[in-house]
Amino acid sequence: MALQQNISINDFGLDLAVIGNGQTAALVEPTARLVWWCYPRFDSDPVFSRLLAGTEEKGFSDVVLDDMVDYTSDYERNTAVLSTVLTDSRGASIRITDFAPRFRQFGRMFRPPQLIRIIEPLSGLPRITIRVRPTFNYGLPIEDRSIGSNHITYRGSTLAIRLTTDGPLSYIEKEASFVLTKPIHMMLGPDESMTGDIVMTCREFADRTRDYWLDWVRRLWIAYDWQDAIIRAAISLKLSNFEETGGIVAALTTSIPEAPGSGRTWDYRYCWLRDAYFVVKALNRLGASKTMEGFISFILGVASEEVLHPVYGVVPNDSLDEKITPNLDGYRGDGPVRIGNAAVHQNQNDTYGSIILAAMPMFFDRRLPRQGNVGLFHLLESLGHKAAQAAFEPDAGIWEYRGRTQVHTYSAAMCWAGCSRLAAIGSHLGLHDRAAKWSAVADNIQTTLLERAWSEKRGAFTAAFDSEALDASVLLLPEIGLIEPDDPRYARTVPAVERELMRGQHMMRYAGQDDFGMPEAAFLTCRFWLIDAWWWLGRREEARELFDDALRHRNRYGLLAEDIHPHTGELWGNFPQTYSMAGMILTAMRLSRSWEDRYWRG
Repeated sequence: MALQQNISINDFGLDLAVIGNGQTAALVEPTARLVWWCYPRFDSDPVFSRLLAGTEEKGFSDVVLDDMVDYTSDYERNTAVLSTVLTDSRGASIRITDFAPRFRQFGRMFRPPQLIRIIEPLSGLPRITIRVRPTFNYGLPIEDRSIGSNHITYRGSTLAIRLTTDGPLSYIEKEASFVLTKPIHMMLGPDESMTGDIVMTCREFADRTRDYWLDWVRRLWIAYDWQDAIIRAAISLKLSNFEETGGIVAALTTSIPEAPGSGRTWDYRYCWLRDAYFVVKALNRLGASKTMEGFISFILGVASEEVLHPVYGVVPNDSLDEKITPNLDGYRGDGPVRIGNAAVHQNQNDTYGSIILAAMPMFFDRRLPRQGNVGLFHLLESLGHKAAQAAFEPDAGIWEYRGRTQVHTYSAAMCWAGCSRLAAIGSHLGLHDRAAKWSAVADNIQTTLLERAWSEKRGAFTAAFDSEALDASVLLLPEIGLIEPDDPRYARTVPAVERELMRGQHMMRYAGQDDFGMPEAAFLTCRFWLIDAWWWLGRREEARELFDDALRHRNRYGLLAEDIHPHTGELWGNFPQTYSMAGMILTAMRLSRSWEDRYWRG
């Protein structure tokens, strides 16, 4: 078993696939080892926690092929079904199919907190070992297990999961090797009896899940160029959607460091209101209107609360108080591993504008069955009042500084955007007095903002008022409509930001010291912001070249993390990152050649 045994989490890094169904999600290595699975929800205790277990061999499930010499792994086209082929030194091979079931049944979506694995012999007489080593309480191995006629139940003090299979339980329980002569079907999920035939059930679930994803992709609106990249990014956004409440998490993991040894380890399994505008816009461009509508409903649900936080759990009233778990050493042993996120207690003033912008489709997108009305407008007005008051108040900013506050340009700009959009909504509803009122508020914010955020010395809009520091978020000012791309100040800002923040082909968020020292990693979505800026400024060939290069940094499955090391090209940060995938979609749509030109005209 030379090759399989020598492969570790350090070899694959974030070269991982995601399988999921809108209720649960898992990460899988290219040799089909399940290394991360929070059960039963995205933000629950990880049953499989190997991704963050350092050198400890715990919290995973895999299939070890004796004397493995080769492996291939990829998604089945346009689906979230993963297929992996392992081959040994004698040419014997097996195929492993992994997925989480998702399809319509009895008039509703069937999406249980369940993973299914099908192991099939393809050639020769492959000898395999099936290993299942779950954990509970964030990294404690489960020792309590009981064997039934066709299942093994694993019990921790806080959870119980059941493996139901037609495979040899004695071999699986003892982790003993055996020759695979016929397909084996495995279902991991709730500790409940299965009454049906496992072979028929797994095969039916696989076929119906494939059909669901193929049909979902068929309905997307995509650009002509980079179609496969857009489709995979779209599926990853869908897999980050906790459909029960509508929330979309920032990532499916916690505590993967932004850079090695940085201590920048955060729990991203939650829903940031800051991300709402970009994610809603990406879903809108894709035509994924049902997912978009569910996320908007989630956002508006929390917006109706008296106290607004920048981040929420997929169940909004869950506590997000941050703590460190002692049972996991961290990704590649690089901790700490955090549960919860202290950002929940921060002031992030851009939140108000993000919610209002995210709600815009309710008033202007005629596809949506539930249209925005005067009642919703008045709810958004309450956020507008807070935005107007907070526009020039210090906050933690888009990058969530933990040790300082400033009047951040981006936060003020989003406050302006919220008030500006209220004027547009008021006009749309025929509330012309309200529209005039919000237009005046927005104009006042804009005037002060453009004056105090501009530095003649730097020849650029700066990160914060009366500051000389530069920040990639100012590249977004035309995106939200604060200024036009042909504004001479923006034309000067873009090269200034390039000079200070570009590292090769990669973009930093900022270059100055923060609470954890000097930043080391580049933030992937910032590159897309720069590409958009180049496009607006007429540097279109350069923009396409930089975008093509960005796509080369996706992992083998077409997915992106939050960060990339500018020197090694390694992906770092939580994974897969919604911000990065949404940014990739929006930029691809902007840069693509038209279907009219490239398809219908030949």
